[in-house]
Amino acid sequence: MTKAKENISEKIEKLKTGVDWFYSDDFKLDEASAKYKDLTTLAKEIEDDLKNLKNEIKVIEEDFSK
Repeated sequence: MTKAKENISEKIEKLKTGVDWFYSDDFKLDEASAKYKDLTTLAKEIEDDLKNLKNEIKVIEEDFSK
């Protein structure tokens, strides 16, 4: 079974949690680089999702403006 696709809100929450890890007592320097790379990838996914959503909204606006 495949994992359900996360929505933007879930991804943002996951990003916040990941960033909070850097300021927590659980922070480990040897894990920081990998964690940073993962969070950078997640941030890019969020950015792409928001761009796609913006495009969808523009299409809907154009349909209603006719």
